[in-house]
Amino acid sequence: MKVLFVCTGNICRSPMGELMFPLFFHHDDIETDSAGTQGLIENPIDPSSARLMELDGIDASGFRSKRLTPQLAMSSDLILCFTERQRNKIIALAPRVRTRTFVLSDFANLCRYFNDHHLLKSNTVENRLREVIYNASMVRHALPAAEDIDDPYRKEFAAFQNAHDQIGYAFADIAQALEPSKAEHAE
Repeated sequence: MKVLFVCTGNICRSPMGELMFPLFFHHDDIETDSAGTQGLIENPIDPSSARLMELDGIDASGFRSKRLTPQLAMSSDLILCFTERQRNKIIALAPRVRTRTFVLSDFANLCRYFNDHHLLKSNTVENRLREVIYNASMVRHALPAAEDIDDPYRKEFAAFQNAHDQIGYAFADIAQALEPSKAEHAE
């Protein structure tokens, strides 16, 4: 399963998503990637995001940004973005990915709902992810509105830390629902 993280420039939030997700899911069958709706081409990760990745034990030195294309979106099984505006841009670029594109906080809420209501029946993380994706429309009305994770670009380090923490807590919620033994937030 390919999970694609999308933000605006692909140098702050989406690289953190791409690089942090494997801390929560240790499966060879889950591949992560990232891009930006207005992605800068071949730029390194923002220094503040890189510093946070280093604190998580992740070497981000080889990361290079890219722009989202319809082909990249269509080749992804799950697309997680950080704002509703980004979701709308992704769907405008590749309309067929609508049902598998979510704001990260919304997807975390969906996973938590499915787990709390014992609606996940599969035994593997990949299949449980697919269950949430395919059945999301049935329970979305019962969930709070998605919360954006603000873009920390050109802001103080605290804004990057806040985005990092929001991403990590969302991943912990997803992991708790899909693979309870891996749900601890990376400090």
